[in-house]
Amino acid sequence: MPEEEQQKQQQAGDGSANPAKTPKQLEKERLKAEKLAKLQAKLDKKAAVAPAAAEKKEKPEKRTKEVKEAALYTAQTAPGEKKDLSDPLPDAYSPRFVEAQWYSWWEKQGFFTPEYGRDSIDSPNPNGKFVMIIPPPNVTGSLHLGHALTNAIEDAITRYHRMKGRTTLWVPGCDHAGIATQVVVEKLLWRDEQLSRHDLGRDKFIERIWDWRREKGGRIYDQLKSLGSSYDWSRVNFTMDPKLCRAVTEAFVRLHEEGSIYRSSRLVNWSCTLRSAISDIEVDKVEIPGRTFLSIPGYDEKVEFGVLVKFAYKVEDSDEEIIVATTRIETMLGDTAVAVHPKDERYKHLHGKFVVHPFCPRRLPIVCDEFVEMEFGTGAVKITPAHDPNDYEVGKRCNLPFITIFNDDGFIIGDYGEFTGMKRFQCRKQILERLKTLNLYRETINNPMVVPICSRSKDVVEPLIKPQWYVSCSDMAASATEAVRSGELKIIPEHHTKTWYHWMDGIRDWCVSRQLWWGHRIPAYHVSFSDPSIQTGTSDDEQYWIVARSEAEALSKAADRFKVDASKIVLKQDEDVLDTWFSSGIFPFSVFGWPDNTKDLQTFYPTSLLETGHDILFFWVARMVFFGQKLLGKLPFKEVYLHPMVRDAHGRKMSKSLGNVIDPMDVILGITLEGLHAQLVGSNLDPCEIEKAKAGQKQDYPQGIPECGSDALRFALCAYITQARDINLDINRVLGYRFFCNKLWNATKFALLYFTGNEKFSTALSASDAVNQMDAWILSRLAAAIEACNMGFESYDFAAATSACYAFWLYDLCDVYLECLKPIFQGGSEQQQTAARRTLYVCLDFGLRLLSPFMPFITEELYQRLPGANPAPSICVASYPSNTTWRSAKIESDVEFVQKAARIIRSARSDYNLPNKTKTEAYIVCTDATPNEILKRYASDLATISYCSKVAFDSPAPAGCAILTVTGQCEVHLLLKGLVEADKEIAKLQKKGDQLVQTVGKLTQAMQASDYATKVPAEVQTANETKLTESRAEIERITAAIETLKLM
Repeated sequence: MPEEEQQKQQQAGDGSANPAKTPKQLEKERLKAEKLAKLQAKLDKKAAVAPAAAEKKEKPEKRTKEVKEAALYTAQTAPGEKKDLSDPLPDAYSPRFVEAQWYSWWEKQGFFTPEYGRDSIDSPNPNGKFVMIIPPPNVTGSLHLGHALTNAIEDAITRYHRMKGRTTLWVPGCDHAGIATQVVVEKLLWRDEQLSRHDLGRDKFIERIWDWRREKGGRIYDQLKSLGSSYDWSRVNFTMDPKLCRAVTEAFVRLHEEGSIYRSSRLVNWSCTLRSAISDIEVDKVEIPGRTFLSIPGYDEKVEFGVLVKFAYKVEDSDEEIIVATTRIETMLGDTAVAVHPKDERYKHLHGKFVVHPFCPRRLPIVCDEFVEMEFGTGAVKITPAHDPNDYEVGKRCNLPFITIFNDDGFIIGDYGEFTGMKRFQCRKQILERLKTLNLYRETINNPMVVPICSRSKDVVEPLIKPQWYVSCSDMAASATEAVRSGELKIIPEHHTKTWYHWMDGIRDWCVSRQLWWGHRIPAYHVSFSDPSIQTGTSDDEQYWIVARSEAEALSKAADRFKVDASKIVLKQDEDVLDTWFSSGIFPFSVFGWPDNTKDLQTFYPTSLLETGHDILFFWVARMVFFGQKLLGKLPFKEVYLHPMVRDAHGRKMSKSLGNVIDPMDVILGITLEGLHAQLVGSNLDPCEIEKAKAGQKQDYPQGIPECGSDALRFALCAYITQARDINLDINRVLGYRFFCNKLWNATKFALLYFTGNEKFSTALSASDAVNQMDAWILSRLAAAIEACNMGFESYDFAAATSACYAFWLYDLCDVYLECLKPIFQGGSEQQQTAARRTLYVCLDFGLRLLSPFMPFITEELYQRLPGANPAPSICVASYPSNTTWRSAKIESDVEFVQKAARIIRSARSDYNLPNKTKTEAYIVCTDATPNEILKRYASDLATISYCSKVAFDSPAPAGCAILTVTGQCEVHLLLKGLVEADKEIAKLQKKGDQLVQTVGKLTQAMQASDYATKVPAEVQTANETKLTESRAEIERITAAIETLKLM
């Protein structure tokens, strides 16, 4: 603390007068006063100068960049009427402006119906037909990016075939999604009203679901329209519509009548929370590395998994014991045997003997079965036939009793004393304690395992034996396998055929019963009798079940089967509903009116293509093939195209709890981070998961999601499509294609300025009509794009098709051709300008048509503005460009060489920091006549695209040129003297060079580390090698540039 501060504190503390200051203190104060005086003098001087300066020149206010609001379509156009095109195009591309009004007009005009332009749907069409059904989205809310991918691909395919002149039909629809919808509505009912479905009763609960469907189903259809999906909405179907309900009933009855559907008691995947069987696709197989505690619905404490508990069974009338191990100790209450391998010497003396159950009076036989692995554990296995798939098979082989120990809610049932009535995982803990008390517990060890979790309820799936309805699949699977092997059914990409064969070879009968209220009620009736003298069977006895199309038909069948008067028969319809996949399996023909032999069914079945995600190859695709072949004798489609799964930019699966499930509308329209958060609050996520999801959203979308528009989203999704199994979708890439839309917009808007009169143009043009050299080149490039796009669509190579469109518009038309047109329209002859207009029109017209299947909105908006002589009413019914005779490998090769020279010149200009507006001179020096002749022929175009005022040949280059190597036989001498300040540029380049040398040094040092190859990820190593190579090349260029500058 300084002395003066100490003194001040002392004075304040004792109230004494100011003491005399020391000389040292006085000197300090003097210096301080001088400093303050100097500072004040400076401030006074500034204050005096400031007004004078202000009088001299008032500093202008800093101008903030004016941000123009995006254009909106404001014309008063009724829905269904054509968009008002009387106003000029807005200055900048605006997705909301472009995408307004078109869809309702397309729909009203009937462009998406197969009847458009034809007398009838079955009239012959030499171009053929194309028919496809939607993979019906679940009616559980709104679409996600997986649906957007499906629609982007399918709509592009559909629009392509429609533009090819084929009779085209794409059928829309929605799936009732049994379990998913019921779970969502139950959660909302409990959240909003604290009511369960049982409080409402079945009929009223189903009414609530219909209300939900009317609200959400409409939203899904609106989203599909916003995506531009060109469905025939006059043929829309919902899987619970009366037409489809009738088809479901008919399919079930027919399959039962011919023996393909039967009733049996077997093990099923049971969700205790849902109180229903669930399909394999609704079971998430969660891998855990060892001892793990999981949160389970209905339990306050987390439950332990990932351990193997060993305990002993005492051999009857002996001191011996057999030690067994299990991951589910609670199931030992249902054990009915212990199995050993028949060749295991350790247990041969115990064959045929029994062990004693410690908690009930049950003797468990020691049975022999070769499924037991002698080397695993103790070589002895507890057998619980009613609660384990493997044990179930052993139980059947060894004729063991099947004892069910859980009820539908997961509580212990049976005579087990203290354990009876306990929840299954409470029982787990209690049994462990009792085994310890009885000295039967041996040890618990870590055990990596897979826990089956219900994807809907997050409960642990319990194998339970239930009487259910099953579809016999072996014969249908054999037919489906043969269809693929013979080539009658084609699966694309081909590597998915292995999965197909794997599923078909290991097929099991399909349980189609679901213990739900929402769905197609199983058309089966249990028969009992009002007359007590007539014997009545149990619900397990299939003999007492009648499958019929109606209760009246069931009554008639029952009277006939049991030879009893109908008045004495009591029918009770099965409470269960069918697995959702059953109605989805008949979707390809139920939508056309089957079982009636309608005109639609005759015309459109079988369909042309089934497009969907590879994850439901078995669950949906296979079952459609089964039912199509079985019920109609025909495959439902000729080809199956399977697209990848959409993951987030980090490669993670889309999950609401991670906050990475994105509504496509949020990408199309844009949304703030707060808006994303608000959606979570309104969802049915558990409150504890909402904060986690918010954190995920904040990490991935700190500024929200920018408005990208439907066209950019569709194009991006199709551009991602490769043979890979997954797509890691980055919103920034979608935004990049929104910028591409802007480029497309500006280029067309600029090009239209060249069409000043009332002349209308045709696309009928031959290569010989090209007057200007670059006209012939751009037509050749257009021909290449047309060829690539057609080939891409025919082979489902969407990345190739989008790449061809992108490259043509951006690199050929915008970067080169439009630039080369400027001198022609500024000073070319009338003949040159007329030829250029004709060629430019063809490029715009065909270029937009090529893009249209991917970007329907912007291409329609721009196509409608083109000065065409005989345009189609809409681009979506215009003909898709076919391969032409414009292609010229020679012209493309020559211009590619010119572009190479231009790129080298532009790169040098960049090295010397020459702005585009500063023109320079280029002197071509060639030792070979061929490159010299090519560059001479395209000299004016080379000057244009390389920002040169002059390109000279056959004349000596002046001093002060940079020498650029194009090939071993061709150099460009670029005049720099007088255009650059050599000393300044040398300093800049040296600084840049020094930085690059440091970069190279650091990279080299890192790559020489002994553990570099093993510790550094492969992708990082590749990136480092690329960076090192590029940095070294740039150092060489900088060194050469400096040497050139030194000579000036």
